[in-house]
Parts: sequence; structure tokens; C-alpha cells
Amino acid sequence: MNETQRVDEAAPSSSNNSPVNDNDNSENLDINNEVASRTASDTITSTTGPAILELADVSYSYKKGGKKVLHNLSHAFKPGVVYAITGPSGAGKTTLLSLISGLTSPTEGKVIYQGKDLGKQDRYDFRSHDIGVIFQSFNLLPALTVIENIVLSMDASGKKFEKPKKEIAFELLEEVHLPDEYANERILHLSGGEQQRVSIARALSYDPKIIVADEPTGNLDLGTQRDIMDIFAKLAHDHNKCVIIVTHSPEVAQESDEVFQLAPLRRRKPTKTVRPVTTRRR
Repeated sequence: MNETQRVDEAAPSSSNNSPVNDNDNSENLDINNEVASRTASDTITSTTGPAILELADVSYSYKKGGKKVLHNLSHAFKPGVVYAITGPSGAGKTTLLSLISGLTSPTEGKVIYQGKDLGKQDRYDFRSHDIGVIFQSFNLLPALTVIENIVLSMDASGKKFEKPKKEIAFELLEEVHLPDEYANERILHLSGGEQQRVSIARALSYDPKIIVADEPTGNLDLGTQRDIMDIFAKLAHDHNKCVIIVTHSPEVAQESDEVFQLAPLRRRKPTKTVRPVTTRRR
């Protein structure tokens, strides 16, 4: 089993079966001194109880016999914990999210959900009932209102609810810190941070056991980022959800309970500002 790593220092859906390749040749600097740098081959356990989701020696390649994007990953994800899956662009974070979400299957190994091979389960049922996905680009329907986006997700799940769907939707707005007056606003009228909150409420609408988020704070200001992370922490610690965040942000990793590091986090080199030299006439 790969290591669950804790952060010691501080330091943005498709429904097809092809995960996104997240390659980027940006120039970077290692910041291992800012995020815990234990190797993923070690093992520690920070919570008790059984895992709800497991990676069992998982590898993935786009072509049979081709280059592996992910190599023999093993890890356990438990309820009540906020996990950060970290690594620079090209480390395979988005590919791993596709595997965890049931959008595709590993080339080798297994993704195990509640003790059973996810590949042998109804993955559509898994995606519509057991896991809520928060997309980097939100994937909200712009022509609909906030409340309509949330209720539509509940309709699509096919689940039966004990209370009226709109009542549940309003409760979810409160949970993600959006006032009731936003309910009938169209998505196009919302800021990025407000759309992210709606996206979280939509993912929670059918009460999934697992929440996965793809770069949920990538385009947000620092204050909104902290508020979004507080929402995730409450979902895990107060509602016993398993929250898995895919991120390249050391700050998000620091605020998570545990870090699963695919590759060392890196930071872009700072750019130098060259000021023009002016000469005075004598």
C-alpha cells in the first residue's frame, strides 16, 4: 500500500472512457521542503476503520503495451478524511481521477469500492449514486438557474428522497455558504467562486459517500479557496464523507488531512522584472 502523507509545511467531465492527459512542459522548481516528501512506497495509517475505496496495484496506459501513465499504485481512502492527490502537470492526476470516478478502468490492478472490484460493478450506478464529482470547469448548465442545476442532478440519480427536492436543494445552498436569493439566479450571472459552490451543492445533491474534486480552487482567490476547503473539511469531519481532491496546489495540500503524492510538487520559477534604464540629460 502506498503512503498516506501528511503535510508539514505550507508550500482548475466528460462521461467518456478516455481520461485526459495532463502534460505540461512548464519550467518548475522542486518545493519538497514545503510539502512532506516521504516516498509513496511507505505506509502509515492515520484513521481507523475500513477503507471505502482502494487502489490495488493500479497501472494505466493509453495503449496496450504502451507507456504507463500510472505505475502500480496502491492506496486506501477512508470515510471522514480529506485527501489531496498531488503532483505537477503530467504526473497522472486527472487520469487517476478518471479511474476513481469509474469513468475508465485500469490497465492493470483493481479499483475496489466497498470491498468489491469496481470493474465488476455497475459503474453508471456507482457514478449516479455513490460518488459526486466536482469538475474544474464546473460543468453547470448556464441556461438553468442555481436551484434547477441542483434538482436536475437529483432527477438524474433516480434516487428517492424523503423530502421535496427543492427543500433539499435550499439546504445544500446553506451548506455551501450561498444565500437563498441565489437560488433563482442563472449560472451565467455568478462569479467563479459562486459557481464552484453550486457545483459542490450539485455533487452533494444525491448524498454520495465519496466526493472527488478536480482542481477545485485553481481559479479562486485565496479567501474563497480557504472557504471552499472549510466546506470540504466539514463534509469529511462532520458528515463522514470521503473527500478526494486532485490538486497541484501546495496550499490545498496543506489544508487537507492526508496527501497522496504522485510526484513531488513543483513551483514555477519566479520571473524577473526588468526595469528600463533611463539616462538624464545634462
